[in-house]
Amino acid sequence: MKTIFFVCVHNAGRSQMAAGFLNASGSTTLTAESAGTIPTEKVNPVVVDAMKEKGIDISGNRPQILTQGMADSAHQVITMGCSIEEACPATFMLTEDWGLDDPAGQPMEEVKRIRDQIEQKVKDLIEKET
Repeated sequence: MKTIFFVCVHNAGRSQMAAGFLNASGSTTLTAESAGTIPTEKVNPVVVDAMKEKGIDISGNRPQILTQGMADSAHQVITMGCSIEEACPATFMLTEDWGLDDPAGQPMEEVKRIRDQIEQKVKDLIEKET
């Protein structure tokens, strides 16, 4: 099983959604984890609601800090779109960046748009990796 690490600064939105989509995909070759460089205390509740609309419950997830060990054990590290350069893992480790907007503080319609972009990117990743 290959582990994909999805990383965003706060580990409260984009990376949680990406891991949720991959882990709910039924893939037999890929699994996902998510982490952040400056994690918050909880997953964004608007993100939780947006994912529930897709039948994926991430309400029990807790943001966690990215460690070098996590990155070293991953098949691939994917960042979601770094907006805080000093905290962006792409500045200190090999990553692929998806360049997604941050859902923090956004209305539900914008969060859904971001969620749907993430869902498509995860589907593309699964197709590429399997």
